[in-house]
Amino acid sequence: MNHEAPMLENALGIEWLDFNLSNVLMMLIASIIVFIVAVAATRSLERRPKGFQNFMEWLIDFVKGIIGSNMDWKVGRLFLPLGLTLFTYIFVSNMLGVVTIFAPHDVLWWKSPTSDPGITLTLAVMVVVLTNYYGVKLRGGNEVAKDFARPLPFLLPFKIIEEFSNTLTLGLRLYGNIYAGEILLGLLAGIASAGVLGFLGGVIPMLAWQAFSTFVGFIQAFIFTMLTMVYMSHKVSSDH
Repeated sequence: MNHEAPMLENALGIEWLDFNLSNVLMMLIASIIVFIVAVAATRSLERRPKGFQNFMEWLIDFVKGIIGSNMDWKVGRLFLPLGLTLFTYIFVSNMLGVVTIFAPHDVLWWKSPTSDPGITLTLAVMVVVLTNYYGVKLRGGNEVAKDFARPLPFLLPFKIIEEFSNTLTLGLRLYGNIYAGEILLGLLAGIASAGVLGFLGGVIPMLAWQAFSTFVGFIQAFIFTMLTMVYMSHKVSSDH
């Protein structure tokens, strides 16, 4: 897929400030979808949940299970909004490019925002910053600093490197899986548009890959949320 990104260069008159308009658009759309889903699920709550409310309560229990498997719930309940937001936002973002890819005149406007490494690495940096922030808030700066020298002081450089490697692997894992899926979907779509034989030979694999990409999108949202809570538990739990 040799598509160009719609760029806004020298934004606000600043030479080095460039914006990928596709990223901005898709992040906005993903945020709006998540907001609409959250509002729709809480508009008319009932004691006996049904329909969409039932699904959302299942999702909340699912995220609670992720948190509870990594830390005590008395502490972990503080991170339920974070976990729920991360999971829903990343899953919706993953799905946007599975539905369709819109590239008029070879300018890619519609895609999964998580197929861009800048976005996934930004999410990863946010997670690492938040884990350290809550570690300092709940345990104190001294305890968090001491963790970098445990169990042996000479491990300090390796602990610092670990923080950077966690950031890179968390962001690049999500990016790589989603980007590869979109590349293959684009190739299959190209085959399907190449006449009748191409359509017959490409449409079935494309539909199958879309179904598989939906599964991958769910798994990647789960893994990102799970690792976030793993990193968080290492910072806020004194037994780590």
